[in-house]
Amino acid sequence: MIDSILTIGLHWGVLIVGALVWLAIDRKSFRPGWFLAALVIYAGYDFFLSRAFREIPNVIGEEWNWTGKLMAIAFALAVAALPAFGWRKVGLTLRQARGSWTAWAMLAALTAVFFYFAVTTGDGEPANPETIAFQWTMPGFDEELFYRGVLLVALNEAFRARANILDALIGWGGLMTSVLFGAAHALAWDDGALAFDLATFAMTGGPSLILLWLREKTGSIVMPIIGHNVANGAFTLF
Repeated sequence: MIDSILTIGLHWGVLIVGALVWLAIDRKSFRPGWFLAALVIYAGYDFFLSRAFREIPNVIGEEWNWTGKLMAIAFALAVAALPAFGWRKVGLTLRQARGSWTAWAMLAALTAVFFYFAVTTGDGEPANPETIAFQWTMPGFDEELFYRGVLLVALNEAFRARANILDALIGWGGLMTSVLFGAAHALAWDDGALAFDLATFAMTGGPSLILLWLREKTGSIVMPIIGHNVANGAFTLF
């Protein structure tokens, strides 16, 4: 449990460093209340994802953390239902913004790339049914709802400035969700020591920038969910 709590502290540190950098750039657009909300939301999310720091057993499935993922989804949905957030604001809508055809084109291209590498690098043996089912559902539904959904809203509200990047309004808060996404996969306190894997950070944080662009371009988490699950799931089939 101590390692899990310290890991949350490390991830908070990533957000706090990002906030300090932004304060040096544009103090006027920073809203501390929303930033504190983001910190609390992240801690709550990690608490449920880890099944109360592994105090709650994984009662669904055998190899994968179905229970933690479903608990984290329920937590994110509860946050999304709050008046300050709202379903539409967090991207829980099938409606796509006007001009989203470019995002669909990018998603199609990325899907083709992932399947190409899955076919050419696979060993010809599909993963077991549980792994296939998990990788085609849980990563996208859970992580996109949280990182490109509720957390993005909180951090976008905390850092109000935006820049138009390829016809999508991207802010400092969005960039921080991608950095945190990479850190959540690569940075931890494990067995009393700091652990960081640069390759994992690059392989998760980098692609999450594309998912961020899809989210801000379309106003919905539909495409990010599809793209995320294709990225995870394609390699389970070959």
